[in-house]
Amino acid sequence: MPPDATSKSDLRLYDFLPYDQRPPIRWPGDARVAFFVAPNIEVYELDPPHNAEYAGWARPLPDVLYYARRDYGNRAGMKRMIAVMDKYHVRGSVSLNVAVCDHYPEIIEACNSRQWEFFSHGIYNTRYLYGLDDDQQRSIIRDSQQTIMRQSGQRLDGWLSPSITPTERTPHLLAEMGLLYTCDYFHDDQPLPLNVQGGRLISMPYSFELNDYIAFISRGMSPAAFLDVVKRQFDQLYEEGADSGTVMSIPLHPYLIGQPNRIGALDAALAYVTGHEKVWVTTAREIANHYYAHHYDEAVAAMAER
Repeated sequence: MPPDATSKSDLRLYDFLPYDQRPPIRWPGDARVAFFVAPNIEVYELDPPHNAEYAGWARPLPDVLYYARRDYGNRAGMKRMIAVMDKYHVRGSVSLNVAVCDHYPEIIEACNSRQWEFFSHGIYNTRYLYGLDDDQQRSIIRDSQQTIMRQSGQRLDGWLSPSITPTERTPHLLAEMGLLYTCDYFHDDQPLPLNVQGGRLISMPYSFELNDYIAFISRGMSPAAFLDVVKRQFDQLYEEGADSGTVMSIPLHPYLIGQPNRIGALDAALAYVTGHEKVWVTTAREIANHYYAHHYDEAVAAMAER
């Protein structure tokens, strides 16, 4: 049943189905964990347009310091991150501000040559969805679809709202426009069907805990502490995945993980994860396609029965 837009007591976007009462998920090769890395390749505006509902940057504009610090990732950090991911044969599932295609075409070319997936993180990371109507959001989604197809030949299958600013309408519009998954919700360690109007959409596990922004900026972790958290996360999901396949994602930002003092933590983390058997090292799109083909209908039926 589609959610009632007038109700504010419950998101009603997804149903409750206890973790241990779901139909089991089986990944290719009987893998326990489907693993993907999500580099957030972003571009910010020095003096972004005003959004009445979300201030975004705390400092007065134009904020040269904040802009330049982010730009470090595209100029220096990106090269280091790519080198480490290449070392362990990990393709990126890129959370892309599509304006990067115009500002940094070299980065798009580098990702294309490695067969990385592009999903949309909006146009600029300084243009939020809060306060936008349906047609304005459709325009952003359509721009993302057209730009990614033009620059990479890829269909747009996934979404992460810029600066995580989805509205109540965003998932319904994504489904309407044919996308497969969204990373905007942090509510589970397995893909789950969402209650959307006019199509199908699943939530893709996108880890708040392993996001390097949360780790290094919000929580002040050292690189060693970040590596320890990655290992602990993997160990638990790997154990649980023996019964039903789980998903582990590591969301990254080149301006953070690509710093010289942190890149070694990513190297060690990928060595640890890929050093285990029964790990499907893949992309978010491939996880979504497998889930739709083998588990989506069963999960919907189980939720309806409950």
